[in-house]
Amino acid sequence: MGVLYEQILRRALFKLDAEHAHELAVDALALLGKIPPLCRLLERGGGLPADRARPIEVFGLKFPNATGLAAGFDKNARAWPAAAALGFGHVEIGTVTALAQPGNDRPRVFRYPAHGAVINRMGFNNQGATAVAARLARQAPRGRRRIPLGINLGKSKVVEIGKATGDYLASFALLADHADYIALNVSSPNTPGLRELQEEDRLSELLGAVTAANRARAVRVPLLLKIAPDLNFRQIDSVLATIFEFGLDGIIATNTTLARPGAFASVNETGGLSGRPLRQRSTEIINYIARATDGRLPIVGVGGIDDFVSAGEKLDAGATLVQIYTGLIYRGPFFASQLARGLADRQRR
Repeated sequence: MGVLYEQILRRALFKLDAEHAHELAVDALALLGKIPPLCRLLERGGGLPADRARPIEVFGLKFPNATGLAAGFDKNARAWPAAAALGFGHVEIGTVTALAQPGNDRPRVFRYPAHGAVINRMGFNNQGATAVAARLARQAPRGRRRIPLGINLGKSKVVEIGKATGDYLASFALLADHADYIALNVSSPNTPGLRELQEEDRLSELLGAVTAANRARAVRVPLLLKIAPDLNFRQIDSVLATIFEFGLDGIIATNTTLARPGAFASVNETGGLSGRPLRQRSTEIINYIARATDGRLPIVGVGGIDDFVSAGEKLDAGATLVQIYTGLIYRGPFFASQLARGLADRQRR
């Protein structure tokens, strides 16, 4: 199936505008998710046999395999019910903001096939936390899902950075009841000022408020923080100290990068670079976090995973789970299933 995608379907999709192709993919998965018997059939056909399955328990949740769908693909909770049918062990929707927003002007997604890369400056385009919460209320609730569902929260663009905490709290209040875990995104390069929330004072304010709101809930939801690959190690130390101060459950490393390594030095498109050029840097950060925390902080590894080897690097560096997105664009809809099988065999060996 992977060869069929790469030789036929990908060629057709790559003739389309990148964002239009993405929208078609979301529409197709949204339709598939409305046909549960077909989803179960695909899940059985592409899933791990019982003798190869090695569920992973982390954040107090059970993941059927290590491969997840990263935030950015399913921004409005339309496609995720079909994710298990494609072999994913979890899915993270969003980024969702408290206020609905259109994102940045188009075109805002650019493919670089020769490098297995994408540059995007989407800008958190989404229908807003109220609409997403209403949609999730009509879908499978916690405890009845095939795989865990994470919800990635970001800051609304029109909200000043000094008022960001209240903005995140508004989204958290609307969406926490629907999430198996919540990821706080303070690292996208496409919302002005957002990365300032990784600074010690601002991050302490945000995490203090959200963890307090979480403790006040009848059922606490696991909290993760998603960081940028452009932080230096001193900045990462500061972020880790704040994470431990407020008792977060894990970290997602990493988001897209503003760096333009190698052939991308002459590329003028603004936005976050993802895919193969990010592979080494994200793995370095995962390894640094694992060593700096003596493995006490669960890590979700993201960045440049487009085959079994690159996924295995993330796990060897210290990640417990991995997530893909750009690799899915280049490898096709059954890449997650192939990856999950390969990683399960690796874990068993």
